[in-house]
Amino acid sequence: MLEFSILNDLSKEGMKVLKRKVTAAENRKSVGGRLLVALKRHWQVYLMMLPAAVLLFLFAYLPMGGLVIAFKDYQFRDGIWGSAWMDPWYRNFEILFKNNANAMRAIRNTVLLNLLFIVGGTVFSLALALALNEVTNKQLKKICQSFSFLPYFVSTVVVGIFVTGMLGYESGVVNRFITALSGEKVAFYMNPAYWPIILLIVNIWKGAGYNAVVYLATISGFDETYYEAAKIDGASRAQQIWYISLPLLKPTVIIMTLLSIGRIMNADFGLFYNVTGDSPLLYPTTDVLDTYIFRALRETGDIGMSSATSFFQSVVGFVMVVLSNWIARKYEKDSALF
Repeated sequence: MLEFSILNDLSKEGMKVLKRKVTAAENRKSVGGRLLVALKRHWQVYLMMLPAAVLLFLFAYLPMGGLVIAFKDYQFRDGIWGSAWMDPWYRNFEILFKNNANAMRAIRNTVLLNLLFIVGGTVFSLALALALNEVTNKQLKKICQSFSFLPYFVSTVVVGIFVTGMLGYESGVVNRFITALSGEKVAFYMNPAYWPIILLIVNIWKGAGYNAVVYLATISGFDETYYEAAKIDGASRAQQIWYISLPLLKPTVIIMTLLSIGRIMNADFGLFYNVTGDSPLLYPTTDVLDTYIFRALRETGDIGMSSATSFFQSVVGFVMVVLSNWIARKYEKDSALF
């Protein structure tokens, strides 16, 4: 009886193992089967997605192999793979960060100005979206929306010329207005203290309309019953915006902020190079990592150091996205990116 009991237990265990293996095989088959069914059923969608997927692979993933330049003594004649490895491996990063006051200044300016742009841009984009939502005339609303969106497509070269025409010392519009009021001319291009605010204004003028469209699209999807109930309770329009629109916009604002934080170490090169005229006098507040890399590459031709800086930007951006997403998930789970 004892032997029969042992054999019976062994057979039961064997059956359990066999069942687990069969189940795993069926799951694998079912996953593959579901994929084939999805491909057959929605092949048009996947075919439309294919060009974008190929472009993403070619221009976003394939170039990642070039990251090795950050760890090499790159020489044009030897190419990427033929160039010697740096000894020590972190030498390109050491050249960038060790006793390099200009690089530290560029990093500081990049972070602080991007934070200023994120805060200022979000506030003005929200205000513009809420204001456009209050326009009841459809034709007027479309015209206002188009004019607010238009600056996004204007080249920063043109914006730079426009800003020069506004802030020029001799014939700038602002200085003409100041002198007309019996004031003294202001040398904007010789005083770096003015430029964080100037760049903020230009950045808001250029990008607020684009971001406002995103918020306006979100607002258009809100349930109107919330506002109707608020009207019945006697809420004013301002109260409806404060207690209904803004709380409902919070998830979108968080997502847009997370996307912006991911590029906190990157700057709009055209904005900082063309609008400021790359004036050395303005470097204390306008020199960012992108303009610093461009200038270093132009003057020294050190591709390894430039690549190390870009690698540093990418790593910091990745860490910031993961960290900020973790914070967002902790306090507002539905607003997290992943």
